[in-house]
Amino acid sequence: MALKLVDIDDRLIHGQVATTWIPDYGIESAIIVSDKVANDPVQKSVAGLAVPNIKVSVFGVEKFIDVLKKTQLKKATMVLFTNPIDALTLKKNGLDFNYLNVSGMRFNDERTRLHKNMSVTKEEKEAFEELIGMGVACWMQTTTRDTKEAVADLLKNFQ
Repeated sequence: MALKLVDIDDRLIHGQVATTWIPDYGIESAIIVSDKVANDPVQKSVAGLAVPNIKVSVFGVEKFIDVLKKTQLKKATMVLFTNPIDALTLKKNGLDFNYLNVSGMRFNDERTRLHKNMSVTKEEKEAFEELIGMGVACWMQTTTRDTKEAVADLLKNFQ
């Protein structure tokens, strides 16, 4: 499998992803896994505009599970989620990864801020804890130039 990076960033593909993660990991293909994005024609159509030389595909969660059963990733691929719940679902259904990066989860009324670039709901916290319990190393790193922080340590700040 040519999976190079599994990342959570609810901003999807934007400047930081395009200028650090993609070149630093030699990414040739990006897959966004999100039911919300897959069902939004506007978001789907603009998903890859920040990276014109990269093939960007968008799938809903169940659709990507089906794709994984039939297809192997051949190019250097980044799989991008908007939340850890979807990442956990894919981990349980065939996406083989043992490292998960969080580069951005914005604060909102439903989330508790754990870091300037990472906020979670109770359900997202539980998904991270389950992933960590499955042996997935979960790190918060906004760009490849920033310091890494263990998600497990950040989760201790959850109130």
